[in-house]
Amino acid sequence: MALWTLFGLARGRASSAWPEGDAQAAGQHGVQGMPRVAAQTCAESCAACVAACPTDALRRVELPAAADAVPRHGIALDYGRCIACQRCVEVCPGGTLQASGDWALGTRTRADLQFDPQAAPAPLDGTALALQNTIARRFRHSLHIRHVDAGSCNGCESELQALMNPFYNLHRLGIFFTASPRAADLLLVTGTVTEPMRAPLRAAWEAMPEPKWVMAMGACAISGGMAREGYAGGSGLQGVIPVDVYLPSCAPNPAAIMHALLLLLGRSEQHLHGGRSDG
Repeated sequence: MALWTLFGLARGRASSAWPEGDAQAAGQHGVQGMPRVAAQTCAESCAACVAACPTDALRRVELPAAADAVPRHGIALDYGRCIACQRCVEVCPGGTLQASGDWALGTRTRADLQFDPQAAPAPLDGTALALQNTIARRFRHSLHIRHVDAGSCNGCESELQALMNPFYNLHRLGIFFTASPRAADLLLVTGTVTEPMRAPLRAAWEAMPEPKWVMAMGACAISGGMAREGYAGGSGLQGVIPVDVYLPSCAPNPAAIMHALLLLLGRSEQHLHGGRSDG
């Protein structure tokens, strides 16, 4: 113990400054994020990415014909289903889909996770902004989280556990995990929400005092992910309990989780609007 104490004193502060700083400060330097739709139209008759996607996150969209009357099509992308496997980027022949460093993509609405080449970016949701202000007033100092695994592969749980290490040190932000839903402000859900877990999940939600919020973490909790609508898998939280914050990917990294939690508290900004990243 004495040796580790001396080592710590010599090394100095080990905790990251994140959310201040860049990807280097977040411990995510060089990490690939979610794919990005970089062009409005695709190569003629190409649907390679749609066929390659294992979660049906991509679909072909017919676009209005140009002046030359040549039919065109684009690609719609649902980040709520995307697991960031990069298969679509690998098979895209024209560079319409490209790799990016976008990983802090927590949103307040499900619609903000959906990119459609025909749709204009959605205006800011006044209800979401009002909710953000309410939460900011009530939870200026701390947030207590009850985590429920509703059928996860434990990938998300591995990332959650990393929040407790000295580098991320979640407690420095006044955010804590609690064992009892009666002491929780936020219900953080991972997994596909299998049928046997629906009743325990609702029981945890109903046991929480008002005001209370829900965060869907990972593609499984948002849409069912890889196991969507399988014999043992659910389709996420939709229709089960209301969701206030969505965090896509499989699995979101610790810095992305911190960003989403601070987004709920009104202490960070949303970077994805209508499926379009502002990065």
